[in-house]
Amino acid sequence: MNRLLRNPEIRRTLFFMLLITAVFSGGGFMVSFALGSWFLAGCAFLVAAFLLATARRYRRLEELCGEIDAVLHGKKTICFSDYNEGELYILQNEISKMTLRLSEQAQTLEKEKQFLSDTLADISHQLRSPLTSSQLIISLLQDPALSPERRSALLMELSRLLSHTGWLVEALLKMAKMDAGTAYLKKETVSVSQLLTRSAEPLLIPMELRGQELVRSFSSGEEQFTGDMAWSAEAVLNILKNCMEHTPENGTIWFFCRSTALYTEIRIEDNGSGFSPADIPHLFERFYKGQDASAQNAGIGLALSRMIITAQNGTIKAENRSEGGARFLIRFYRDGAAPGDKTVT
Repeated sequence: MNRLLRNPEIRRTLFFMLLITAVFSGGGFMVSFALGSWFLAGCAFLVAAFLLATARRYRRLEELCGEIDAVLHGKKTICFSDYNEGELYILQNEISKMTLRLSEQAQTLEKEKQFLSDTLADISHQLRSPLTSSQLIISLLQDPALSPERRSALLMELSRLLSHTGWLVEALLKMAKMDAGTAYLKKETVSVSQLLTRSAEPLLIPMELRGQELVRSFSSGEEQFTGDMAWSAEAVLNILKNCMEHTPENGTIWFFCRSTALYTEIRIEDNGSGFSPADIPHLFERFYKGQDASAQNAGIGLALSRMIITAQNGTIKAENRSEGGARFLIRFYRDGAAPGDKTVT
């Protein structure tokens, strides 16, 4: 009762009720003792009922506060069926919304925490090997008796490792952006002809050194789709790079493109060794390395390509050519013509 009377609102209400009781009871006693007694008893009953009802309501609010505190410290739900009266019911609706939002935010934070942990582990794992090799080469270069030929070879290898490390970091960061949903892809008209030019440019010199030829074939030369030029170029570049690495010297890589009413199709083929049948279902999985993968293959290029293409209402499929070699089939679907499965492998 003392805790209840510490509330100034309760004290004010009780004061007015006692004042009314005194006025009515005094007036009743002036008429007759019996009438005054009835007024006094009735008012006392009302005051007692008010105090009991208020004490019960405040006790229920205190219990509700305890439930809320438990939610904030890890309890998942509140049994709102116990709070189905008057203002408690209104408060229940608001608290229900609050706890639901808190639960959603907690789940989101937990997912982001796990995502960050996995991303850091992936980056650490992928960078460990080239960094270790670079440190070894640097220690060898410190030998004053090293021959010029050996020093030149080591410097070239170090340059290759640093270039590979830079590509790994960039690709992993792009994948992290895609996973986190912070990679905002534009919706613009992408010319496939310009896309190929931009994608193939970094590979022209390596292909020339290998004696490889890139053959282009377009149905009209005006093929296009709605997407992001920069990210799409990254996806096609990774596929062309994969074909280049698995095509022998003096080999050929073909780039075909055609458009239909539903989609724009890009087909990239090579006359290399093709895929092992056991690898085909896993080619677009992150960090997967095929049976014939080189030591430098990190297993992220094709995975990144798939993420970019599927984010733009597209599909990608890999298979072996009947004539020998690999084939990648990419389709960018037009608005309103969504594919059934965007991760076809």
